[in-house]
Amino acid sequence: MLGLKFVSENLELIKEKLALRKMKVDLGAFFAMVEERKALLQESESLKYEKNQASAKIAKLPPNQRSQSPLIADMRKVSEKIKGLDARLSDVDADLKDVLMTLPNLPHSSVPAGDGEQDNVVVRTWGEKPEFGFTPKQHFELGEELGILDFERGAKITGARFTLQCGLGARMERALINLMLDVHTTEHGYTEVLPPFIVNDTTMTGTGQLPKFEDDLFKLEGLNYYLIPTAEVPVTNIYAGEILPAEELPKYFAAYTPCFRKEAGSYGKDVRGLIRQHQFNKVELVKFCAQEDSYDELEKLLRNAETILQMLGIHYRVVNLCTADLGFSAAKTYDIEVWLPGQNAYREISSCSNFEDFQARRANIRCKGKGDNKTRLVHTINGSGLAVGRTLVAILENFQLEDGSVIIPDVLRKYTGGVEKIALT
Repeated sequence: MLGLKFVSENLELIKEKLALRKMKVDLGAFFAMVEERKALLQESESLKYEKNQASAKIAKLPPNQRSQSPLIADMRKVSEKIKGLDARLSDVDADLKDVLMTLPNLPHSSVPAGDGEQDNVVVRTWGEKPEFGFTPKQHFELGEELGILDFERGAKITGARFTLQCGLGARMERALINLMLDVHTTEHGYTEVLPPFIVNDTTMTGTGQLPKFEDDLFKLEGLNYYLIPTAEVPVTNIYAGEILPAEELPKYFAAYTPCFRKEAGSYGKDVRGLIRQHQFNKVELVKFCAQEDSYDELEKLLRNAETILQMLGIHYRVVNLCTADLGFSAAKTYDIEVWLPGQNAYREISSCSNFEDFQARRANIRCKGKGDNKTRLVHTINGSGLAVGRTLVAILENFQLEDGSVIIPDVLRKYTGGVEKIALT
């Protein structure tokens, strides 16, 4: 959430930045509320000063004259007026907060301006696209033929966009989770956490999922509880309402969780396979850091996520998302896009974002500043390290052989009991 003072004092800047996001926002009503708030505060403070002055005069009167003083009757009227002003001020503050909750974060100066996905900027690539002497298949064809992905029975158990993984399909999912957690905790310095997979509405609001994205969330009937769409939500809220000492920053956390999304608005997209599921697994990386360090920490987190694909030997590229393609809460985002030869396309496998103080203000996460010991908001950063199902997709498509079998990358074999290949049995 953007700060009220900042927005009130920088309306033209806000309009310019939101225009870069290709958002048309009418801030006229917001400005009118800001002006009303100023007037209410001034009048209330003036009346409170008047009341304090009158109270001081009354206190100086002889005790037997105080109850007869006309000042008392006047101050009763002033008190009632103050009460009314404060009630209206409370309503205006609530309305202003509602508006602020709907405003997205402002893009950082290093974010390229653009109208959509086509204007994202490729930062770098790693590895080479594999070459095949045959037409490569898509992962869902390979998975069904190998008996490791069962979409029909997954749909029977629950419905569309649910999958049953069997045998080495299930074991590969577990192997990837273990690899990611092991690397991030032992080599990159993250502390592993296992958070709740169900959170309350306050927690969802803290990271920006509510109120804007309620239609994409699974809510438990009769409760203000939601299934998490990403581990970012519970892990970022670990320190909600707390003040962190400067010497404890930065803090790094890695968490495996299942994720649950309705995929509202994605009708007809990726209807086959593991790319867009209602339930999927992910290893998430989350950082809390001082404001002055956050963009360096974003670059480090990005490199940490890239490491997994490099260990697996899968070609990918990193893109800097343009202003119109940024997520609601992000000030800057890098997407890691993995090459899928079966689709002959790059697909996102991780989004690594700096939210600056946008989430911290909503969740009230603060720290003591370095040197001056002043209390200020932290910056939060997160990214997938990686999306597990999509990593399995990349393995199936990149390491397939002409006979339909799939080579298991060397680095995973210690997690698969030494099995080197997924093949028909």
